[in-house]
Amino acid sequence: MDEVLSAARSVDPSRFGDRTLCDACLGRLFGKIGHGYTNHVRGRAVRELLHVDTGPCWVCEDLTSRYDALSDLVVRKLEPWEFDSFAIGSKIDSEVAAREESLWAELALGGPEPLKAEVNREIGKRVSDRLGKEPDLAHPDVVAIVDTAFDHVDVQVNSLYLRGRYRKLVRGVPQTRWPCRRCMGKGCARCGGAGKMYPTSVEEVIANEVLRESGGTGHALHGMGREDVDARMLGRGRPFIIEIKEPRRRHFDLGGAIAGINASGIVEVDGLAPARGTDVVPLKEDRAAKTYRVLLRMAPPVEEAKLKSTLPVLVAEPIAQRTPERVVHRRADTIRHRRLLAAEVVGVDGDRAELRVTAEAGTYVKEWVHGDRGRTRPSLAERLDAACEVLELDVLDVHDDG
Repeated sequence: MDEVLSAARSVDPSRFGDRTLCDACLGRLFGKIGHGYTNHVRGRAVRELLHVDTGPCWVCEDLTSRYDALSDLVVRKLEPWEFDSFAIGSKIDSEVAAREESLWAELALGGPEPLKAEVNREIGKRVSDRLGKEPDLAHPDVVAIVDTAFDHVDVQVNSLYLRGRYRKLVRGVPQTRWPCRRCMGKGCARCGGAGKMYPTSVEEVIANEVLRESGGTGHALHGMGREDVDARMLGRGRPFIIEIKEPRRRHFDLGGAIAGINASGIVEVDGLAPARGTDVVPLKEDRAAKTYRVLLRMAPPVEEAKLKSTLPVLVAEPIAQRTPERVVHRRADTIRHRRLLAAEVVGVDGDRAELRVTAEAGTYVKEWVHGDRGRTRPSLAERLDAACEVLELDVLDVHDDG
């Protein structure tokens, strides 16, 4: 307290004029000086030192006396939501903020604390005591925003994030919901009113089960890359994070959700674990190599010996891939440079061959096989001097660190 009183001695009490302040607002003038005291306690000590008059507060209009009532509003507003951590935000009347700033300038103070900061802290302490929940400014489950001018509370419910790996067991299923190109999701004759190109997606299969358990209002799937609609995702599965928006429940039977997903026959997950929103960007930006199973047809047929001798040469060469014709309508038409990391022949049967290929992230494996009319060079088709058609493509592994 000595630091506070030392700073207060530099203030001329006559500068307050007929403006009276509550103890909290008087203490906030020195709120960043000294530790271990509330602004209310600081204010009482400064009042005794400077003999400042008491009365209706010119700055906050006695807002600081209503913290208990405002905390009650917050507690009632949070009742429908299950959460472990929270944060308090506030909206302060602009005239109140202007008055406190003008007083700071007039008194030439160096360590005042804004009323908004005190409101957030004092209401937060009371809510924490009432609910037994800890405030968390960095990663709160819910944020209660108190409008102090109208005694109104809005609740922002932050998303629930769960991490896992999925296997896609069937072809013809996209990773995420694919809106109908004609109606853009509104529903039309082409899509049968569904508003989407495919009946379901990996995202919907996973999210529907988690939504049922959590009571959320929406969802998004964030994957470490994506496989083609007609490709399966096998092996350990693809890392993903499912985001559930506005969940009413954050603690529920994950085992039940997993069982429901796995019973779909479309998607399997081995487990779900808590994640944070900050994990999404690193996941999506991860540049993991991938291993594929490729079943292809060659015309004319190519002998196994030639195929086996060609693959090592291709692995050693850098690949220049211009954006494929099949996706150039939605992606920038540019040239990407990639490499194969490994390639081997699993078997050859007449005009068909099965390969196992490991490639850098972002490699268009289908185009590497057939050449995409010269947009990918070199290609397997070019080196074999044969037309190559991909019949089946499966992702066998995503080589992340997990």
